[in-house]
Amino acid sequence: MVCGLLAACEDRGATQQDAAAVEETRTSTIWDLFANTDDPNTKLEVNKYIWNASLDVLNFLPVQTADPFSGVIATGFGTPPGGRAAYRATIYVRDPALDARSLTVALQTRSGPADVDTVRAIEDAILTRARQLRIADSKL
Repeated sequence: MVCGLLAACEDRGATQQDAAAVEETRTSTIWDLFANTDDPNTKLEVNKYIWNASLDVLNFLPVQTADPFSGVIATGFGTPPGGRAAYRATIYVRDPALDARSLTVALQTRSGPADVDTVRAIEDAILTRARQLRIADSKL
């Protein structure tokens, strides 16, 4: 009987230690979702050269929305000079680096997604224009 009582005490001690260990390792609770812990000084940055180059290269498309804080430009349908097909684009500039990884272009025709080669040509044109704008800016 004494052995059973000692075993029960040992289990309770282990349970209390386990609970204390779990309490120490827990770093957040469900209530942390409602806490305002965001840094108000945090800002999203986009590359200004890619942003401006996107607007330059796709100037034949009417801009519907442009949010420089999130880096998204959405356009309506437009026909390129000398072209027959109408396109619309969504451009996402997601990084302040002048790099191909910073740019994502989604191009659509009225009948569905545009050809991959056309999208790649638009991306190349935007990046080339962005580099030209940066070079012109550094000469000032």
